[in-house]
Amino acid sequence: MAETRFRVLFLTRTLAIVADSLRITTFSVLVYAATTSPLLSGVAFGAGFLPQMVGTTLLGSLADRLPPRALITSGYLLECAAALLLALGPLSIGASLALVALVALLTPVFGGASARLVARWLTGDAYVLGRSLNNMASSGAQLGGLAIGGAAVSALGARHALLVGAGIYLAVAVRVRLGLPRLGIEPREGAAASPVRASLAATGTLLRAPRSRTLLLAQWLPGACVAGGEGLLVAYAGERGFAAGAYALLLACLPVGMLVGDFAVGRLAAPPTRERLVTPLVLLMGAPLVGFLFAPGVAVSAGLLLATGLGFSYALGLQRAFLDAVPASAQGHAFGLLASGTMTFQGVAPTLFGTLALLAPTSTALSAAGAATLLTAHWPHKALRMSRRAVPSARGAGPVT
Repeated sequence: MAETRFRVLFLTRTLAIVADSLRITTFSVLVYAATTSPLLSGVAFGAGFLPQMVGTTLLGSLADRLPPRALITSGYLLECAAALLLALGPLSIGASLALVALVALLTPVFGGASARLVARWLTGDAYVLGRSLNNMASSGAQLGGLAIGGAAVSALGARHALLVGAGIYLAVAVRVRLGLPRLGIEPREGAAASPVRASLAATGTLLRAPRSRTLLLAQWLPGACVAGGEGLLVAYAGERGFAAGAYALLLACLPVGMLVGDFAVGRLAAPPTRERLVTPLVLLMGAPLVGFLFAPGVAVSAGLLLATGLGFSYALGLQRAFLDAVPASAQGHAFGLLASGTMTFQGVAPTLFGTLALLAPTSTALSAAGAATLLTAHWPHKALRMSRRAVPSARGAGPVT
């Protein structure tokens, strides 16, 4: 946190995640109140995630082609405007969903620009520690956003709660505009190409290259399988007859475990140790979920989910390898692709395991999600093996000018 520019990005992104959680959950409540449709409420919840992969594929190169301060500020202002329209605008449900999807389409561009700056400003192990700090803040901010959203909806109503989120977005936009230096973009080969063509080419390059593709899959797949199980926790609590509100306790255990894991692995483990822990930590993500096959009670379930959350810190052992595998000219696009792919896979997996839960007890589907997570341990292991064989790339880690 001694790097002032990183501190600005860290604090504003943390507040923006609070606003994101507040907006997503409140919008879902608003849609359900207007339609009484669980399906539309679920679509409203997922509308902010699934379009992100399309946005990265078509527009991700803009994260490397436009001035980052202006781009990040514009992103927060766009989210502020969207929250205001959802709260105050005379929009139909269809138009509201389209608005949320449009913002999601552009989110990887703004997020990629921010991640690119972090990679430039934090070098060596400071970069991994910065990512660890961001992960911990993200988990805490999601919990905070859910808590603030619930309180705001209860006290103010859904529309006024959205106004609270709009105010947070506006505040972080102003802070970025005033707190970051004005940064230009270095001339790049092929910069004259259209953004869509450049984005398609960059996405294709990252997915065709064995090393970067393997590193992406290593970070996408384990979390997606766990998300597939997480999506069943409400149904599991109901099926087991747990007390009202027990599902909220179970849902909170994963981010709490993630907070503890990121702190322990990021702050207490040396870089070589983090790499050695990658595969064991992926196994730790999956093995506790397999235990749901025995339909445990609330206390044991909470303990299993806390252990699963600890395993998410495996990704810290892949951060340097991923950064080294990505060309400096495409860092923003690569980070956008990583984030949007994570959202997409974690949005699809609950549907797959939810379908399985229609055919078998929910406890069985949860354990299947754990077994699938265990199978994905192959990808991080393969990614690190490929990275150790690779010649370190000249990634141009100098300051952005």
